[in-house]
Amino acid sequence: MTIKLDFKTVQNLKSAGRYTDALVKGLQLWVKPNNRKYWIFRFSHNKRSHDLSLGVFPALSIAQARIEAQKVRDQLEVGINPALARKAEKAPKQEKILFKDFALDCLEKKKPEWSNQKHAAQWLYTLEKFAFSVIGNKALDEIDTDDILTILEPIWSTKTETASRLRGRLEWILASATTRKLRSGVNPALWRGHLQTILSAPSKLMKVKHHKAMDLKDLPYFIEALRQQDCVAALALEFLILNASRTGEVIGGLRSEVKEGLWAIPASRMKAKKEHRVPLCNRSIEILAIASAMDENSIYLFSKNGKPLSNMAMPMMLRRLKKDVTVHGFRSTFRDWVSELTDHSPEVAEMALAHTIRNQVEAAYRRGDLLERRRTLMKDWEKYCTDGGKNA
Repeated sequence: MTIKLDFKTVQNLKSAGRYTDALVKGLQLWVKPNNRKYWIFRFSHNKRSHDLSLGVFPALSIAQARIEAQKVRDQLEVGINPALARKAEKAPKQEKILFKDFALDCLEKKKPEWSNQKHAAQWLYTLEKFAFSVIGNKALDEIDTDDILTILEPIWSTKTETASRLRGRLEWILASATTRKLRSGVNPALWRGHLQTILSAPSKLMKVKHHKAMDLKDLPYFIEALRQQDCVAALALEFLILNASRTGEVIGGLRSEVKEGLWAIPASRMKAKKEHRVPLCNRSIEILAIASAMDENSIYLFSKNGKPLSNMAMPMMLRRLKKDVTVHGFRSTFRDWVSELTDHSPEVAEMALAHTIRNQVEAAYRRGDLLERRRTLMKDWEKYCTDGGKNA
């Protein structure tokens, strides 16, 4: 029944039922059998009828009921379902998660992936140094492209490599937030098709830096000088050179990994995450025996008081001997020797260096690790390191 509702009329209504207000379409007074009276807004959305409770009379007056009803009508005009909007208002507000807190949590969860904890330190440093001051206290769903550009643009040209790595880290963290439904939309740190259209390509800005390597002709003389040093760092460095190894492979090496002249480096310590077998030459075996005698109770190949050498032990040895080269550069020296002074094949050299085969077809067919051919290669390398310069 549609009637003109006023205070006296509503107050005197005794019969149970619904009474529609003549002034605001959809506003109804629902009188219950117990004579309690409720304001209801009746509406249709997506061809379905709904009742929305507005309040109790007389706590909610006629004027207030009409105002509330008109608000609901305004929502309908713009396509909003008032019932769902009301439900969303009553739902507990989800606490905003700040980027800094989320990033640190991501970093903690990612740590187990890294065989070298230096990576964790690098992630944390770049985030603390460049990102947290800009977006650390921003909610994950509030971070946009302008924020990312504020972080990257000041260092994109001057610290390109650092900036590029930081961008990748930001992209990964924000992608993780999207996966967990903590944000939506385009990842503002995405490179392809996004930041790529704004920032210069890193490859156009960065000059390729190679690890400083020792000249081939100087190597035998350096080995001779190295053998005059009575310390475990010198032994470790010579061992690294003789086996064309990486620093992490050597300083993390365990005595239990060496059996019958073969050093089996586990996948967890290899860059390619694949076990690498190294055929040891006579001098390498001799070095391990000396290192073992210097620290008898250690589990490591090279150690002091049972503790493995630090990352800086071998670089400091190079400084002491006044050599302006890098530890990693000796792998390049080895590769130069194979190419320039031997008939050994490049594939044997690449296998000795434990390089990943980038050609997937070739990788699929190469099942073995060319161990015997590498054994011959490393014996020849030992001979060059020992007397190559004197016979040149």
